[in-house]
Amino acid sequence: MSLQTCTAVYAGGFSNPPVTAAHAFRAAMNAMARPGQIQNISGAIPPAGVSVAAGTLLLTLCDPETGVYLAPGLDSDALRGWLTFHTGAPVVEAGQADFALGTWDALLPLARFRAGTAEYPDRSATLIVEVPGFGPPNAVLKGPGIKGTAQMQLPEISAFRNNAVLYPLGVDFFFTAGAQVAALPRSTQVTAEA
Repeated sequence: MSLQTCTAVYAGGFSNPPVTAAHAFRAAMNAMARPGQIQNISGAIPPAGVSVAAGTLLLTLCDPETGVYLAPGLDSDALRGWLTFHTGAPVVEAGQADFALGTWDALLPLARFRAGTAEYPDRSATLIVEVPGFGPPNAVLKGPGIKGTAQMQLPEISAFRNNAVLYPLGVDFFFTAGAQVAALPRSTQVTAEA
């Protein structure tokens, strides 16, 4: 490991962990409770290639009991070291992941992630999808936490429609860009924007 990689491992954590983690956790929960609504989230400075929002989610939600899958393109010695140093979370294969980080294409196919079981639907994966930004909406969202409908840009429609059919099973999603996050829980019904 180079000196630069070593330095990146130890830097970038929360400057005031209890306060920063509490604010970040609230932003993450607000995003999940209000599908499609963008929240600001910050506090972490992850290694290059990972957004502030994704890094902050990882530091907030992960611990030594939560396995994290790092998709190709984002998986690096620096990120593995940073994640281990700041959270203790083990890096695991997709099928064992509680959380997964990557771009949409790198995370496919979704079927390789745990969708829960009838007895334990909560034993499913949450995917943190890095997106270039939150552009014009192409999807209409309905379901819990949404008054009427909401709109959001999604990488595709069919995958989220198929995921919602599995409810109460399925995976949940956070979308991250810069210091912003939006979420799409498995309970959300998705249709294409007219």
